Amino acid sequence: MSETIFSRIIRKEIPADFLYEDEHCVAIRDLNPQAPVHILVIPRKLIPQLSKQKVEDKEILGHILSVIPLVAEQEGIGGEYRLVMNDGVKAGQTVFHLHFHILGGRLLQWPPG
Repeated sequence: MSETIFSRIIRKEIPADFLYEDEHCVAIRDLNPQAPVHILVIPRKLIPQLSKQKVEDKEILGHILSVIPLVAEQEGIGGEYRLVMNDGVKAGQTVFHLHFHILGGRLLQWPPG
């Protein structure tokens, strides 16, 4: 697997506004926010897409799903946010390092796009 911009952010070679860090994942503010609160939660391990996960990734993915509500609460949107994860080019994925978008802080419309 090739390195991504998120790999460099995780290693702190590229500056980012880190909101949360542990041994499995990081949460940073999105540089191009689509809502008043727009956070990316990224596993430290490079998993290119959800559809490319391996059996051994199950723990990391479960952990991330437990971190997301903590970060949302910390940022003042607990219980009222949208979670987005794009899988593949046709779904809008542009960085092939799995990541979850937490969007909130305003009324979000449906369908999204």
